[in-house]
Formats: sequence, C-alpha cells, structure tokens
Amino acid sequence: MPNVSLRRKRAAGQALTEFALVFPIALLVFFGIIVLGLYVFYTQEITNAAREAARYAIVNSSTAKCPTVSWRNPALPMNSYRRCDSPDDSTNTWPQMTSAARAKVFGIDPASVMISACWSGYVPPGSPVGTLADQPAIGPPPDNTKNTFVQCTIGGQNPITNPGGLACGTALTTSADDPASDLPNNRVTAYACMVWRPPMAGFLLIPTQVMIRGIVTEVVQRQQ
Repeated sequence: MPNVSLRRKRAAGQALTEFALVFPIALLVFFGIIVLGLYVFYTQEITNAAREAARYAIVNSSTAKCPTVSWRNPALPMNSYRRCDSPDDSTNTWPQMTSAARAKVFGIDPASVMISACWSGYVPPGSPVGTLADQPAIGPPPDNTKNTFVQCTIGGQNPITNPGGLACGTALTTSADDPASDLPNNRVTAYACMVWRPPMAGFLLIPTQVMIRGIVTEVVQRQQ
C-alpha cells in the first residue's frame, strides 16, 4: 500500500509539472491566434474602406453634379465644373468620400480610419514633368501613339510600388501628388489606413501598434 500511495503522489506531481509547462504555451498560442484573426479581419475592413472610397470617387467624377476632385483642375473644365468634395483645405480629407468609406466599416471606430486619394493619367511621350496627365491612353489617328502613364503619389510615395512607405493620417497629399484631374478614364487610387493597438501588446512579441493599410485603384467613370 505505501508503494501505491507513493506512485499516486508521483503521478500527481508529474501531471502538475506537465500542466505548469504546457499551459502557458497553450495560452500564448491561443491568444496569438485571436490577435492574428483580429489583424486579418481589420485588414479586410480597411481594404473595403479603400474600395468604397475609390468607388465613391469614380462615380462622382468631373461630370457629376457634385464631383470628388483631385488637386488639379481638368485642362478644359466644363462651364458647370466645380470643386465639390475637395482636398484643398486645411485637412485634405475629402469629407464626403471619407464619410462614404467610413460608413462601410464594421467593428472599427470609423474616426480611426484615415482616407486619402490621388489621380493618375497619361501624357504624350517626352512631356516635361508637371504636364497635366489628362490625355487618352492612345493618341489620335493616324499615329495612334501610346501615351505615357504617370502614377500619382500619396505624400510623395508611390502607393502601388511602395505601400509600406505611406504614413497614416490626414493632410497626406499636396498638388504635387496629382499628375491628373478627375476626368473620366483617368485613374483614382484610394488609400485607407488605421493605426491598430493589438490586445496584449508587448506580450508574445506582439507590437504595441500595427499600421494597417488598404489600397485600391479604379478607372474614373463618366456620369450620364
């Protein structure tokens, strides 16, 4: 009997030791999965915000009654053209486009989602820097010359090739970032971002804050 009792005590002690070793690791893995899941969810929501911002901009182009505009006016603006939802104020936020994008996010404080945009287009080959990029992709006949595409920037950074270099905040763009206006057939690139502070930051190598970005490019449409 003493041997049986001793074996039971040893087994109980071994089980307790194993639990003490395994439980913290299991807990870390469990919370790590939760944080990763939240990151994926927020990334999808921010990308959707960028998509909604781009959609709002393309359907509210220069031919709309209340257009969402770039920093640059079209080369030949219509008599009725006006800068309705504009970046050229103290905040550069495009309030209407920003509101449309924020209204589509779920599970996130809308005020934490920052929206910026820039407009790209085409210039004739050999055009000097700063030429308004409001040309068609293909020049007129008989030459049908392929015009040169000029990508817009956000805060001086190319959002397509260097998304990681983009900051997150308001007033990110200036007139230098837009080579084109909001004419139909140009392209708008919408950028949405959020600074996320994960739960249990600093634990399990989780950073104190994570920059989440979403970038979507669409072709500007003509309104009927």
